[in-house]
Order: sequence, then structure tokens, then C-alpha cells
Amino acid sequence: MAQLKITLIKSAAHRLPKQRKIVKELGLGRVNSSVVLPNNEATRGAIFHIAHLIEVEEVK
Repeated sequence: MAQLKITLIKSAAHRLPKQRKIVKELGLGRVNSSVVLPNNEATRGAIFHIAHLIEVEEVK
């Protein structure tokens, strides 16, 4: 299964509480921080809610 590299490109400050919570739960702290997570339904659902704040690329 492929992995997804998720990078926070915009700050989560001054966003909806739900969006800030998702950013924190994904393990993203500061702008330009990145995490590698499995490509599954839970990750895709979280990405959908904060797509305007992050950049996603597939890692093999």
C-alpha cells in the first residue's frame, strides 16, 4: 500500500476548531512540517477536511 506525505503549507491558527484538531491529530505542528501516513480511508477523510491547508504527495 502506498504512503502519503502530508505537508502543512498554511497555518492552522484562526481556523475552525475542527480543522485545528485534525491538523494536530495528523501530527502536523508548524508550517512546513511533514508526516508520512498510510493511504487509507481515515487519512483520506482527514485530508478532505483540511485540503486547503496542506499539500499531499504519494510516496512509494
